[in-house]
Amino acid sequence: MASSVTSPSPPTFSGSSTFSSSFQQVLTRAVQLASLPMQQMQNHVNDLTNQQTALSQLESSFVSLDTSLQNIGAASGGTIAANVSDPSVVTAATTASAQPGTYSIQVDTLGSYTTTMSQAGATTVTDPSQQNISSASSFTLTVNGKNTTITPGTGSLEGLAGAINSSSAGVQATVVNLGSNTSPDYRLVVTSNSLGGDSIQLSDGSSNLLSTISTGSPATYRVNGTNTEISSTSRQVTLAPGLTVTLLNTSSQADTITVAADYSSLQNALSSFASAYNSSVAAVQQQVGQNGGALSGQGLIFTLTNVLQNLSQYSSGGGSVVSLNDLGLSVDENGQMSFDASAFSGQNIAAVTQFLGNSTTGGFMKAATDALTSVADTNSGAIETEFGALQNQIDSQNSQIKDEQSRITDMQNNLMNELTQADAAIANLQAQKAYYTQLFQAEYYSNNGTTGA
Repeated sequence: MASSVTSPSPPTFSGSSTFSSSFQQVLTRAVQLASLPMQQMQNHVNDLTNQQTALSQLESSFVSLDTSLQNIGAASGGTIAANVSDPSVVTAATTASAQPGTYSIQVDTLGSYTTTMSQAGATTVTDPSQQNISSASSFTLTVNGKNTTITPGTGSLEGLAGAINSSSAGVQATVVNLGSNTSPDYRLVVTSNSLGGDSIQLSDGSSNLLSTISTGSPATYRVNGTNTEISSTSRQVTLAPGLTVTLLNTSSQADTITVAADYSSLQNALSSFASAYNSSVAAVQQQVGQNGGALSGQGLIFTLTNVLQNLSQYSSGGGSVVSLNDLGLSVDENGQMSFDASAFSGQNIAAVTQFLGNSTTGGFMKAATDALTSVADTNSGAIETEFGALQNQIDSQNSQIKDEQSRITDMQNNLMNELTQADAAIANLQAQKAYYTQLFQAEYYSNNGTTGA
């Protein structure tokens, strides 16, 4: 951090002699001369602080470059993804356990959900927030023979629907208006959560309140060209380990699903690496040349320049991919890197993987990681080490500035005392001179019989 110490301002000298203004000039000049070394130290601290600022900017750009490099490593193996020939029929999702392969599915029926509804009772519900289809305080919901006690928090139809939805009984309750706006007739509709002919009933202890509106059916489909029809109580089915398919429409022919490694994330990572590389190049170039920044001419800039050059010029011994250029990463005459996705897509992915390697065992990833760690590690990298060295210098300079300020203050106080004493002595002599001058003049005029004009 920069020094907050400022040069002391000379005090105002207020003497009583005719030399007071001269003494003020002496005091001011003495303080100015004594402050010159301290001002030089303060200027040095400002220079060091500017260098720290430049280092922070460099470190930020190189840390970002290292992050983009690690993203390449994370994406180098590709991600398993599924491609569907007709996504209007089914969609597919994969997990890491999915195996590459080609699958087919023909959707015969989408199935349906069983729906029930309360019937018109003795009292028509016109306000579902206040009225209910039964005055009972507790109900029994039966789904496929399994009973669940429903106890609404309020005695309203909305309260009953909410209690059913909170019961986890495998159904969904809603309130619908079968009447008009002027003559509403609100009913309770209970629909199963799974496809199939479920049995749903709601009893208030004395009567059954629901009637079946439609009976559901399971979804059916066939896989990989077989004639075996598979039934499902859900439109989301597991087609293979790690491969889940959602049924959207029926189809007259099979829909093909291809599961394979997807390297689009690696392409994105390579493109981001090129952008981060260019940012680091720009940050270094700001410190180079006649109009370079605070770090111009320092050895660290040479080191960082070499690191960037080594990254862009890395090459390996064998395989069809031996350089970044083979991955689609090229550097122009201005040192700017660009990524050509078409060049990457034409490469053998096994050769790409071999070239990249990983950050611990070998390949481009290890060479680049080691190089960037040596300069950008936020604990022990060359940039951070230089930053710490500058901070030590700043702390030392600030300590010297404080000592120098104390010395100047002592000198100023001593000189002030000396000038004050000198001024008092001169003022006294000047007063005596005036007294004797007046005395001599009075004597002279007395002896000559004249008076002073």
